[in-house]
Amino acid sequence: MEKEQKITPFLWFNGNIAEAIELYTSVFKNTKVHYANKVGDKIMNAKFELEGQVLLALDGGPHYAFTPAISMFIDCKTQDEIDYYWDKLIADGGKPSRCGWLVDKFGLSWQVVPDILGKLIGDPNRTKAQRAVNAMLQMDKLDIQQLKDAHEGK
Repeated sequence: MEKEQKITPFLWFNGNIAEAIELYTSVFKNTKVHYANKVGDKIMNAKFELEGQVLLALDGGPHYAFTPAISMFIDCKTQDEIDYYWDKLIADGGKPSRCGWLVDKFGLSWQVVPDILGKLIGDPNRTKAQRAVNAMLQMDKLDIQQLKDAHEGK
């Protein structure tokens, strides 16, 4: 029997929960919609899974909106992976932000980040680390090769 998550992110949408679930389940490869409860033909709440992360969603109306204070973090191994998620999540009204952050068309913030970033900016050689940080601060979508080059002083 699969163990349920004790803590699950709960997302509040404004009239577009079905569209959000459709986008997210099309972007990520391993997805599952556990349920989508409707009132009439409108989904009011749902439970879905993206790459093993269970999420709950509510179509709660205009009372609250997403802020960058909470974001979804995507750990990427390759530049192709970064490019894929970045392009899919800013399509049709999303907006790029700095340092690997973007906001999708629903207002939800995402961080699309190479897994090597922590190693580069956490390097005990503070000069190398600072060069990587400085390069990152100049980018919207992160570029792995540029970060590595900056780290090495190229």
